[in-house]
Amino acid sequence: MRKALFIFGIVFLWMTAPSLSQSKKQQELEDKRQALLEEIQKINSLLFKTKGEKKSVLAEVEDLNQRINTRENLIKVTNEQANVLTREINTNLNTIEHLKEELTVLKSDYAGMITKSYKSKSQQSRIMFLLSSENFLQAYKRIQYMKQYTKFRKKQGEEIKVKTGELQKLNEDLIRQKKDKQKLIAENKVEKEKLDEEKKTQQALVASLKKEENKFVAQIRDKQKEADKLEKEIDALIKAAIAEANKKASAENKTTTKNTNSTTSFALTPEAKLLATDFKNNKGKLIWPVEKGKVITPFGKRQHPQFPNVMQDHNGVEIITEPNAKARAVFKGEVMQVQQLKGANKAVYIRHGDYITIYNNLATVSVKKGDKVTTKDVIGTVFTHPTTGKAILKFFVYQNTQKMNPADWVYKM
Repeated sequence: MRKALFIFGIVFLWMTAPSLSQSKKQQELEDKRQALLEEIQKINSLLFKTKGEKKSVLAEVEDLNQRINTRENLIKVTNEQANVLTREINTNLNTIEHLKEELTVLKSDYAGMITKSYKSKSQQSRIMFLLSSENFLQAYKRIQYMKQYTKFRKKQGEEIKVKTGELQKLNEDLIRQKKDKQKLIAENKVEKEKLDEEKKTQQALVASLKKEENKFVAQIRDKQKEADKLEKEIDALIKAAIAEANKKASAENKTTTKNTNSTTSFALTPEAKLLATDFKNNKGKLIWPVEKGKVITPFGKRQHPQFPNVMQDHNGVEIITEPNAKARAVFKGEVMQVQQLKGANKAVYIRHGDYITIYNNLATVSVKKGDKVTTKDVIGTVFTHPTTGKAILKFFVYQNTQKMNPADWVYKM
C-alpha cells in the first residue's frame, strides 16, 4: 500500500512540474502582452491623436507601420499565451485523473482499516489482545502498535482531505484557465480584424506612394542629407569640446593621460573618471529623455520599408512625444554646450566623464554651458511642428567621438 502511494506521489510531482513552468511562462507572456497593449495606446496617443493632422502620405505610412508591427507582435504573443494555456489545461486534466485514482486507492484502504477496526472495536477485544501477551515487553509493543495504528488511520483521513482539496482547486483552476483561453481567443479575433483593416489602408497608401516614388525617394534622401549634416556638426563640436577640455585640464595639471592635445578622447580628471564609470555602470538603466515617448526612428543603418533601394543611417534615435513635452537629463553631468543649429532648433550636450548625451530639436532651453545637472532635470522643451502637431526629440549617446546606440543605454527603449 505504501509503495503504491509513493509511486502516486512521484507521478503527481512529475505531472505538476511542467504546470509550474508553464505558469511562469504564462506570466512572462502576460507581461509582454500588457506592454504591447500599452505600446499601442502610446502609438494611438502620440501618432494618431489628432484626426485633422496634415500628414504627408509617407508620414501616414510610417505611422501606420508602427501600429501594424506592434499589433502583429501582440497577436503573436496572445497566440503563444493561448497555446501555453492549452498545455496547462491538458496537464491539469491529467493531474486530476491521477488524483482521482490516488483518492480511490486511499479511500479503499481507509475503508478497509475502518472495517477491521470496527470488528476489533470492543474494549474486551483490546484487553484480550494485551492479556494474551507472553510477557511485559510484548504487551508494551502491542500498546505501541495500537497507538501507531490509530495515528496512521488519522493520517490517512487527513491525507484524503488534502487530496480532495487539491482536486477541488485543480478543478477551479481548470475552469479559470478555460475562461482565460476563451477571452484571449476573443481578444485576438478583434485584434486580427483591426490588423486586416490597417493593412488594407496601408496597401492603399503604399499604392499611392508608388505612383510618385521618385518624389518620395527624393524626400527621404533629403532627410538623410540633413541627418548627415547634423552628424558632421555634432562631430566637429565634440572634437572642439574635447580639445578645449584637454587644454584646460593640461593647464591645471590634473590630467590622467599623456596625450592632452587629443581631439578624439577626453583626458579625464579623477572626478570625471568616476562619473564616466558611474555612467557606464548604469548602461541599460538610464531614464528616457522625455517622460512619455516612443522611438519612431531607430539607431543604425536600415532599408526603408517602402523603398528597399533606399538606405537610411541614423546616429541616434528619434522619439515622438507629447506636444511641448519637457526634455530631461538622463543622468547627472555638466552641460558641455548649448547649440543653435543652422536652419534647425536648439541642441543641448551634457557631458558625463567621457560620455556625452545630446538632446536635439528643442524649441526652448533652460540650461547654459557649465551648468551642473542631475537625473530628471528639465533642460528644455521639445519643438512641436506647427503643421503636423508632432513633437520629436532626436537623442544621441556618444563616448568621446564614438556614436553609440541609445537603446543599449536607456531602460526598455
